[in-house]
Amino acid sequence: MHLPEFMRTTTFRWTLVVSGAFAVCILLMFGFVLVQAHAFMTADVDSLIDGVVKSILAKDGLEQRIERLDEHLRVDPNHVKVGGVFDANANRIAGNIESLPPGLPLDAGPQLISVMRIDASGRDPFTVRAVASRIPEGGTVVLGRSDYEFRWIVRGVERALALGLIPALCLGLATGVFLSVRAQSRVEEVNRKIQRIVAGELRERLPTQATSDPFDRLAVLVNGMLDEIEALVRSIAGVGDDIAHDLRTPLTRVRVCLERARQNATTLGDLQAVVDQAIVSLDQSLTMTTALLRIAEIEHGRRLDGFRDVALAELVREVADLYEPIAEDKKVTFVVAAKEEVTVHGDRDLLFEAVANLVDNAVKFTPEGGRVELSLSRMDDDAVVRVRDSGPGIAAGEEDLVTRRFYRSDKSRRDPGLGLGLSLVTAIMKLHGFRFALSPGPGCVAEIAGQRANA
Repeated sequence: MHLPEFMRTTTFRWTLVVSGAFAVCILLMFGFVLVQAHAFMTADVDSLIDGVVKSILAKDGLEQRIERLDEHLRVDPNHVKVGGVFDANANRIAGNIESLPPGLPLDAGPQLISVMRIDASGRDPFTVRAVASRIPEGGTVVLGRSDYEFRWIVRGVERALALGLIPALCLGLATGVFLSVRAQSRVEEVNRKIQRIVAGELRERLPTQATSDPFDRLAVLVNGMLDEIEALVRSIAGVGDDIAHDLRTPLTRVRVCLERARQNATTLGDLQAVVDQAIVSLDQSLTMTTALLRIAEIEHGRRLDGFRDVALAELVREVADLYEPIAEDKKVTFVVAAKEEVTVHGDRDLLFEAVANLVDNAVKFTPEGGRVELSLSRMDDDAVVRVRDSGPGIAAGEEDLVTRRFYRSDKSRRDPGLGLGLSLVTAIMKLHGFRFALSPGPGCVAEIAGQRANA
């Protein structure tokens, strides 16, 4: 026999455990109360019986003792008192006990015994605490009292358990069933969503209820992970499309040139010229592929093992030494300001490549007679590398677009390049946890900011 699904959940099982523990604790508490009440009432009854027996024995003469016993038995609205006076032959002389209880020791403490109570309504068996004492006239006086009060308390406890504990347990079980069914429905909904995600519907997200429970927090984290996965998949798909689009043109050009050369070349020189042109196109394709692989390597964090403390001032001066001759040939003024001794934690080769890409773009797009500035400064706890040029700059609204792979604005389409330089810089900055910003308008300002290692 298979149990319902909700009864096999951890939530329902824990509800049963907690409810059972709660019930056991309540029963132990009531048991302790009953034991204490019984001990207290037993001591009280024993004291009362002893007091009455002593008052009877204190009287002079058998008749006065019988009178005192009758007086005691007369005030008994709950019919809990029993007593009797018996002669030396155990014959009843007075009282409401039919016969002398066998086995009741004389002149001992109160004992729990069974007696037959007689009155106008008939004979009634009673369980009482009783004491037997000798009287000077040669007989025995027996006095007892039933446990009526204690039985009344027990019935009260039973009613309390029936009216309080049972509904509480039922409510706890109902709550467990509700929580189990609710959790099961959420799990089933999550399973359906996951199955659709596995089937390729990356737009799907796990359901959330805007609460702070652990399940909801987990769903939020998983949804964030799915957002990243979707962005990566779309990025990969976009890269594939871009590669296919950008490689198709040079490869088609190579094929056409080679085909024409095969058909039209008449001399070895003509054939060599065509082959040289094909090699240039193939080199461009290989450079593009190498850049894409390098970006992918950086984005997957494979260079984290190479992180060390890097002196940025030295790095900036090396970049300046590399591009000063190029700027001079292009008649562009190149200014370097790197007097601050600033250290960051990162991969020196990657940081060099990022700064070099920014300077390369600045020199490339700055017209003759323009100006390029490369500076290093401190800003609070950050080290800031800034590249400023007097070129045409980036159009407003294209700040994010130019960091995408293969994107080239209308202003730069006539210039050589693959459109991967800023994508590489963005990947390097993301790997290091640094900030990268571009300002629009004439005269581009590119800024890299990262926390100093000695801050």
